[in-house]
Amino acid sequence: MQNNENSVPEENLENFENTTESDNTTEKSVETDETTTISNAVDTDAKIKELNDRYLRLYSEFDNYRKRTIKERSELIKTAAEDVFKAILPVLDDMDRAIKANENVTDAAPIKEGMLLIHNKLKNSIQNKGLTSFDSLGNAFNPDTMEAITHIPATDEEQKGKVIDELEKGYKLGDKVIRFAKVVVAQ
Repeated sequence: MQNNENSVPEENLENFENTTESDNTTEKSVETDETTTISNAVDTDAKIKELNDRYLRLYSEFDNYRKRTIKERSELIKTAAEDVFKAILPVLDDMDRAIKANENVTDAAPIKEGMLLIHNKLKNSIQNKGLTSFDSLGNAFNPDTMEAITHIPATDEEQKGKVIDELEKGYKLGDKVIRFAKVVVAQ
């Protein structure tokens, strides 16, 4: 066997071939990993764009909803009293007619009767809209529905803590007190 500097022993040749194959496998693996990474990056970018688009659409829908509810609420506030005013307008018309009819009247009885009719009509109109008055005279003082204007000494023990005079009636709209009764309480 000749010993040549260029000659490679057989064992080394096999190792060289195995190394070359593993280098090729490594190169293919790196290419596959790069391709997978690029593909994952593209998928991630697509997901980010999709989620961003969904976010923008949802934000826009919410903003439109918010603006619409603000507009509806302002319109409701503007027209909330419309039903009440429609119920009161006939009473106002009756008052105008009564004033005009009573310009030359000398007898007070028809004026009183007309005023009583108008008062009853107004009272019925507001009761139909849910406004009711409550009585406080003779009842025990209740700070949830009454406002004590003054206290006076009681003439007997039964009067203590009770309302003996009512200066203004109290009113409720449904269950809510919208005006407290102004009362005088005995102590």
